[in-house]
Amino acid sequence: MNRLPRAFLLLGPLLLFLGLTYIVPFLGIMRWSVTMPEPGLGQYATAISDPLILSVFLRTLRICLAVTLFSVVGGYIVTLLWIRGGPVQRLVMEMCILIPFWISLLTRAFGWLALLSNRGILNGWLESLGVISEPLTMVRNEFGVIVGMTHFLIPFAVFPLATAMRNLDERVLLAARGMGAGRARVFWQVFMPMTASGILGAALVVFVFALGFFVTPAILGGGRSVMVAELIYLYIFQNPNWGLAAAISVILMLVVGGLMALLMRVANPKGAGQ
Repeated sequence: MNRLPRAFLLLGPLLLFLGLTYIVPFLGIMRWSVTMPEPGLGQYATAISDPLILSVFLRTLRICLAVTLFSVVGGYIVTLLWIRGGPVQRLVMEMCILIPFWISLLTRAFGWLALLSNRGILNGWLESLGVISEPLTMVRNEFGVIVGMTHFLIPFAVFPLATAMRNLDERVLLAARGMGAGRARVFWQVFMPMTASGILGAALVVFVFALGFFVTPAILGGGRSVMVAELIYLYIFQNPNWGLAAAISVILMLVVGGLMALLMRVANPKGAGQ
């Protein structure tokens, strides 16, 4: 009987902190969305009917899906070399995973801008080699945004994948090889299906992170590939409409919550059915 009060004493400060830093601000945003500039659901009607806002939602979805795909594929390769590679490969992959966390997001975004811009390093090399006659447009569009976001999010995809790969039952792989299956068949038909939970977890983490990206799309998109987070910023600071910005924020948070619930249900069907 005494364990329950002790648990509340231990968890109480944490729950209070989460409530003050997450729940209270979210409730405040919800209140703004139905009270500013006047009471009602008019801002939500605008958010789901305005062609400009809908185009931003679709662009955000398209970019996030592409970033999720490339990040999970890249993260899978990195994780495979990190977990099952040789000593040198493991060391190199560890550096590739850890070093990005030591460099700020803003610095990396400007680095990609210097590399991919019309007068950047990559276009300069290609022109000097005679591969192209005119600079390729690789920034201020969706391509640059996807490259920058993928580069940032690959390390976040690695950790769920690494957990899944470390928890593999090696006896299953040995049994498959003992039955005459080649390396490619073992990988595609045994190894990869056994890491499906890690793939789903990585996709969830990357997609949720990507939905709220602001700095990288703003710099590499150059105002031409506006995503939801940048749109909210514009409605707060440049074209003030706090009620509409709040309504878009609430919609974004509800979408994230729904995706998390859906993917958790898919990843753990037994628990969902109990």
